[in-house]
Amino acid sequence: MKKGKVYLIGAGPGDIGLLTVKGLKRLRKAEVVVYDFHLNAQILNYINHDAEFIYAGKRGGHHAMTQDEINQALVDKAKEGKIVCRLKGGDPFVFGRGGEEAEVLVQEGIEFEVIPGVSSSIAAPAYAGIPLTHRKFSSSFAVITGNEDIAKQESTIDWSKFASGFDTLVFLMGVKNIEAIARKLIEHGKQQETPVAVVRWGTRPDQKTIISDLGNIAGMVKEERIRPPAVMIVGNVVTLRDTLKWYEDKPLFGHRILITREYTSEYEPLEDLGAEIFEFPTIKVVPPEDYTDLDRAIDVIESYHWLLFTSANGVKYFMQRLLERDKDVRDLHGIKLCAIGTKTAEAVRKYGMKVDLVPGEFNAEGLIKAFCPSEAEGMQGMRLLLPRAGAAREIFPQRVRELGGEIDTPVTYRAVKPEKHGKRLKRFLKEGRISVATFTSAATFTNFMEMMGEDAMECLQNATIAAIGPVTRKAVEKAGLTVSVVPEEATVKALVDALVARLQDPAY
Repeated sequence: MKKGKVYLIGAGPGDIGLLTVKGLKRLRKAEVVVYDFHLNAQILNYINHDAEFIYAGKRGGHHAMTQDEINQALVDKAKEGKIVCRLKGGDPFVFGRGGEEAEVLVQEGIEFEVIPGVSSSIAAPAYAGIPLTHRKFSSSFAVITGNEDIAKQESTIDWSKFASGFDTLVFLMGVKNIEAIARKLIEHGKQQETPVAVVRWGTRPDQKTIISDLGNIAGMVKEERIRPPAVMIVGNVVTLRDTLKWYEDKPLFGHRILITREYTSEYEPLEDLGAEIFEFPTIKVVPPEDYTDLDRAIDVIESYHWLLFTSANGVKYFMQRLLERDKDVRDLHGIKLCAIGTKTAEAVRKYGMKVDLVPGEFNAEGLIKAFCPSEAEGMQGMRLLLPRAGAAREIFPQRVRELGGEIDTPVTYRAVKPEKHGKRLKRFLKEGRISVATFTSAATFTNFMEMMGEDAMECLQNATIAAIGPVTRKAVEKAGLTVSVVPEEATVKALVDALVARLQDPAY
């Protein structure tokens, strides 16, 4: 029987970019994932979705599982021979009960490994522009739990030593006890004027930072309605925030942008400018149900004059099937290649093939002009192969035939609706925590509406809607919603550029 193993992995404080490379590698091999509430749920998109997901989080004081139940789940799954990842927000050994879980695994003779994560005790101050140490202000810092019952008789916190022994103090989970914490520090020697910062949702678009002093911080927290999760920083390093604040000054800080297709590097400019991407693909690309038409075309591939690709997916699935039919790029000798868009052209070139034509316009009319500059001459004698998605539009093939050309359009891949639950997405949309929703095809929008169900219209009421082109815009507007951003060119890059311009417009 295969031997199981448990990885205790820190997911970081919220910004998905702070997940470690090692943590990501282990997660991709997970067969069971036991995860908490306070982590960026987008991390789950990188995990093999054949894995078993066990939610063990706590929100609003409600525990989905007790700690004993979590421990038992780790033991049981590992004893089944599974690779188990225990995914925790922040770092598992910084107030994450990772030590307790590791002890249980040792007692049960189960192999384990700890993969540290970036703790919010360090990350939240950093994203607020507050260094925990600085040669002029602080040579030491301490990280302290803030949720201990301060009224209990025997506290594990030596307030006198913390108040006088460290230059910077960081309290985690201390919002509810902040008044008592401030009072204890003052009673044990800290000056009322000592600068204090409280950072809520550090490293996320929701990040909010308030600055005060020990004497007044509790009142400000109440006034600003600061709730968990939040980090409290006490010390003179807090004064550096005015100079070192960087994250909240990014042009797109505060924006969480929904993308309804798989993430690609084309979305990076949004992140570089401070936005967070919420990836929720509403289409999944899969092979065709029947290869008969595609195989028939591949078997007579030499009879075509042009091979047209309208997407990188078309290139990928066509080439896969070409190789499966015991052919390769040499069998495409003499056939000219057309690619719709630069990304499709790049996909073609990765197979060592040269693209002969990239039309200036990405619609049916533009294609016709590229292949038939003069309609009077027509397209007689021209034979085209267009491997494409199922249920694609017929405008271009129909026009080719009207002009006397021949065209075959075998289904090469399908875009289907994935089995995906949108509970967290619904909540984020309803709470106004997603500012922009983007749709890259009519199908991404239609599937989104179906997946959101009866809540669909309500979900999009507070979001700016961006559509990649006129066909997508028409689908959105037909549902009774307003589209605010449509790029001139129907590409993801153009959509991102248009969004950046819109979100930085002072009138927005």
